[in-house]
Amino acid sequence: MTNLQPVEGNLPVVSKELLESTKGYIENARAENTLRAYRSDMKHFIEWAEGHGLQAMPAAPQTVSLYLSDLARQGYKPATLQRRLTAMSQAHKRSGYEFDTGHALIRETLGGIKRTCGTEQNQKEALLTEDIRAMVKALPDTLLGLRDHALLLLGFAGAFRRSELVSLDVEDLRLEVQGMVVHLGRSKTDQEGEGRDIPIPYGRQAETCPVHAVQEWLSVAGITSGPVFRAVDRHGNVSKRRLSDKAVANVVKRSAKAAGLDPADYSGHSLRSGMATSAARAGATERAIMEQTGHKSTAMVRRYIRKGTLWADCAAATLGL
Repeated sequence: MTNLQPVEGNLPVVSKELLESTKGYIENARAENTLRAYRSDMKHFIEWAEGHGLQAMPAAPQTVSLYLSDLARQGYKPATLQRRLTAMSQAHKRSGYEFDTGHALIRETLGGIKRTCGTEQNQKEALLTEDIRAMVKALPDTLLGLRDHALLLLGFAGAFRRSELVSLDVEDLRLEVQGMVVHLGRSKTDQEGEGRDIPIPYGRQAETCPVHAVQEWLSVAGITSGPVFRAVDRHGNVSKRRLSDKAVANVVKRSAKAAGLDPADYSGHSLRSGMATSAARAGATERAIMEQTGHKSTAMVRRYIRKGTLWADCAAATLGL
C-alpha cells in the first residue's frame, strides 16, 4: 500500500541493505492486520469510484460524501465508515495528496449518518463461566476435542484475542506453583513488542482447569516446541502448521452449538469479553480485569463491568414496588 521511500537525494552513498532495512521499518510502522484492512478498504473505494465514473485519487469531498452515503444506505455501520475514511486518508497521504477528513461536507455527512443510523455496534454475546463449562463438557473424547478443550479454557482464562491465542508457542508457557504464566510477546495494544506475562491459575475443577487442559493437549499431541494450537485432520494427525485466528471462531461456534447455545450469537471475541464480564460479575476490580485483558483504556472494560454487574447494585430494586 505504501509508496513511502527513504529519501536518497540528500544522503551520501548508502548500501542497498540499509535502504531495504529502512523501508522494512517503515512498512512495519503499522500491524499487518491493520495494513491489510486498509488495503481492502481502499480497494473497495477505488472500485466504487470507478464504477460511478468518479476520480478516486485524489478524491473530492463530494465523492467521499457520496461514497459514505451509499455505504450507509447498504447498512454499513458508522464504525466501518470511520475506518474507511482512515484508510482513504492514509492512502492519500502516502501518495502525496491532501485529504481532509474534517472537511465540512465529509464531517456533516458522517454526522448525519450517525444521527440517523445510530452508533451502537452489534456485539456478539459474551461467554460466561457456566457457558464454558457446558461447552467443554460437550466436546468429543478425541484429539480434536482435547485441542478445543485447551483452546477454549486458555482463551477464556487469559482473555486472549484470537490472534494472541494462535500466536502462542510452547516456549511462551512457564509453569509455576500457582499455575501457568503465558508470555505474550506482541498484541494489538503492544505493537512495539514490549510483551507482558499473563497469569493462568489452576482451576478449581479438573475438567475446567486451563493449565491441565493445555498440558494434556500438548502431551497427547506430542508437541514439545513451536505452535501450541495446530490443525488436526479427520484422521487425528496433528499438523505442524499454526492454527489460524479464524479457526478460533469456528471452534467457539461449533462448541457453542454442541452445548445447546445458538452459534450465531458468539464469536472468537466471546472468550475475551466473557472473561471480563464473568470476572466483573464475581466481584473482580476494574484494575484486576484490565491487568488480565491488557486493556489500556477503561471505556471497553467498563462496558463489560456494566453488563456483568447490571443487577448487583440496581437502584430500581430499592423502590419497593
